[in-house]
Amino acid sequence: MNKSIKVAVLGSTGYVGLDLIKILNQHPCVKINFLGCENYPNTEIKHIDNRIINQNLPKLKLNKEFNSSNSDVVFLALPHGISHKYVKKFYKKIRIIDLSADFRLDNLSTYITNYNNDHTCPSLLNKFIYGLPEFNKEKIKNNENISIPGCYPTSVLLALIPLIKENLLLENNIIIDSKSGYSGAGKKFNLKQIINDNNNNFYNYNTNQHRHICEIRQELNKCSVKKFNFSFNPHILPVFRGMMTTIYCDLESNINEAEIHNSLKNFANKNPFIHLYNHNQQADLFNVQNTNNCILKLFKSHSENKIIIVSIIDNLIKGAAGQAVQCFNISFNFEETLSLI
Repeated sequence: MNKSIKVAVLGSTGYVGLDLIKILNQHPCVKINFLGCENYPNTEIKHIDNRIINQNLPKLKLNKEFNSSNSDVVFLALPHGISHKYVKKFYKKIRIIDLSADFRLDNLSTYITNYNNDHTCPSLLNKFIYGLPEFNKEKIKNNENISIPGCYPTSVLLALIPLIKENLLLENNIIIDSKSGYSGAGKKFNLKQIINDNNNNFYNYNTNQHRHICEIRQELNKCSVKKFNFSFNPHILPVFRGMMTTIYCDLESNINEAEIHNSLKNFANKNPFIHLYNHNQQADLFNVQNTNNCILKLFKSHSENKIIIVSIIDNLIKGAAGQAVQCFNISFNFEETLSLI
């Protein structure tokens, strides 16, 4: 295959941006022709991340120097509250794949409340496809604008939506307990909060107040006439990358564990990055780190009408950069797994 799609990345030097460049750099149909940043103009990207060794990559330039007429696609690996300003400038001039939260939510007031930002182009909120490929593949195909889900919502939705669509779960009393590597907090995160010279720390934060709750609720409620209620308790782990979400659910009457297992098995069989582990397989962060995979594992509760589901992803890959490239592949009718396995 020839490298025919000209790709730009804005926000190249964040954790997500660097993983995105690493993946795109290996893509046989991609030519990276612009790398934007805020703080390192005229620097080679290999000096920021030694995993990226392609000598033909352009030097970093400031994000504001990007000219959309020179590229076919732009990936916005920018902070929330910044991406929408670039979207307003480049909408309809270039394909946009946005990795921030600026176009994930359908409702403007929900966005403003949860992200404490105004929005420069609220009329474009419904012009972006929610980029969860396992459920929105047909919408992603040939679409010009894609918004990549958050990492926590990705881990939750991949476990719950298949079951909700088949009406296997009760809508109340769902408990979601998530644990993420500290890279999810970005480069500005103070490592002293989680790692020091003597010990590692571990803590929960924003319990039932996390800004991803509205995104999870929005997407769950699209799948059913029911309105789903859940508790959400996120944590920060003293590891760099990886996310483990444990979900406790009540089953609909006359539904058993075997039906849950079959639903998840069928889901995994249809999607190349979903893997259902059996009870003999250990599901841990090592299994997903630096991959675009999601591992699901089902546990029976002591109560017959309850189940426990574990969902594990790499928060920087399937939770961000890898999922963005997966959407890119689908939107250009490439093989979905290209450069991701």
